[in-house]
Amino acid sequence: MRFIQPLCIKPCPLSGFSSSDWTPFHLTPGLPPERADIVIVGGGVMGWSVAYWLKRKEQVRNAVRVVVVEKDPTYSQASTVLSAGGIRQQFSLPENIQLSLASADFLKNINEHLNVVNEDPVDLQFNHSGYLFTASENAAHIMEANHKTQMCVGAKVILLSPAQIKERFPWMNTDGVVLASYGLENEGWFDPWTLLNALRRKAISMGVHQCFGEVTGFKSSSHKVETGDGDLLRLKRITHVNVQMPNSLEKQPVECAIVVNTAGANSGRVAEMIGIGHGPKDSMPGIPVPVEPRKRYIYVVHCPDGPGLDSPFLIDYSGVYFRREGLGGNYITGMSPEESEEPDISTLDVDHDFFHNNVWPRLAHRVPAFESLKVSSAWAGYYDYNTFDQNGILGAHPLVNNMYFATGFSGHGLQQSPAVGRAVAELILDGRYTTLDLSALDLKRILYQEPMLERNIV
Repeated sequence: MRFIQPLCIKPCPLSGFSSSDWTPFHLTPGLPPERADIVIVGGGVMGWSVAYWLKRKEQVRNAVRVVVVEKDPTYSQASTVLSAGGIRQQFSLPENIQLSLASADFLKNINEHLNVVNEDPVDLQFNHSGYLFTASENAAHIMEANHKTQMCVGAKVILLSPAQIKERFPWMNTDGVVLASYGLENEGWFDPWTLLNALRRKAISMGVHQCFGEVTGFKSSSHKVETGDGDLLRLKRITHVNVQMPNSLEKQPVECAIVVNTAGANSGRVAEMIGIGHGPKDSMPGIPVPVEPRKRYIYVVHCPDGPGLDSPFLIDYSGVYFRREGLGGNYITGMSPEESEEPDISTLDVDHDFFHNNVWPRLAHRVPAFESLKVSSAWAGYYDYNTFDQNGILGAHPLVNNMYFATGFSGHGLQQSPAVGRAVAELILDGRYTTLDLSALDLKRILYQEPMLERNIV
């Protein structure tokens, strides 16, 4: 039910007072519509990509009514805008390579997709510099196997010996490196905020409704079915999404046919709102969506004598990474902590000791010029971390068959969002994948406990 607040009644002209425009009710601005075909929970880059592709694929304009609900109107804690902004094809699984290849093509031709009449063209500030992965002796065979997969799928990646690394990047110390892989095409980095705004601007121009509010729960219908083993399963279908308006007691239920969960690091919690994971521990209803927030730090450093314009996006086997940040000797760097050292996620405060104790020594070892760097700023953001196999989770939930998921990408969601949005739109509107076959990433693998491990998680 929509709650409304009465305004003070002004005297009418018949009483001898001056006339005015008057209404007995005040409606909170920004309320979502009471009905929609599809509600997308989460207005990051993944949510807006899904929204764009749903409108792109509709046969008749305004045939599909889409609402995107985002709880943070400032996007100050959004994973999209707090990421390093990289894109690569150097993965171990064909599905991830295909997703990034398709997304790279989208980004290179972005104005063919996201241009809006009478608006400025989109400038992603795409830096076409490849990723450079290094491998120690223990992992060289894995890199070689990954390279074969990447080449078979169509990625342009070469393997380099230590001597070849030195020839291309003389500023690099190759101690301990026995092999490296280097992306020749479709890799680099871009501005995440620009991509998010471009998708949002285009989707809104196509009729998508934007709502700032927090999804606090769902209404659903249900019925029981008997399995082949004689067990009873309760199947649910969402009928309404409850949206709490910001800085207000007002709530708005939105009647809908389909919900898409693109809530990123919070998508596991959103799934819990409909009861996913609340059943007996060893049963299908008791298996949660294994996505949780993991905090990652990014440090901006200044080093006038650091690598120049030819600098790749370096991913060292020690875990540390860096890339250029504009010109003038600026770089961003970081690394993922050990599982046992995962930082507290209650805030986005930055741990500067982590840089001095973990990042800097490894960085300076690989690039000696960084021994004299200075940290100029830092921030933290959340991975939508899939604790099951660090891979994306797509598709509808078997027990809530009108809730679709696009989450759990564990750090590579931004770069794959254009292709993932298209894939989810295909599932919803066509009932199947029509471009890339991503059935291996289906949520059912979680329920059947069949992990699809991605080796190249940064």
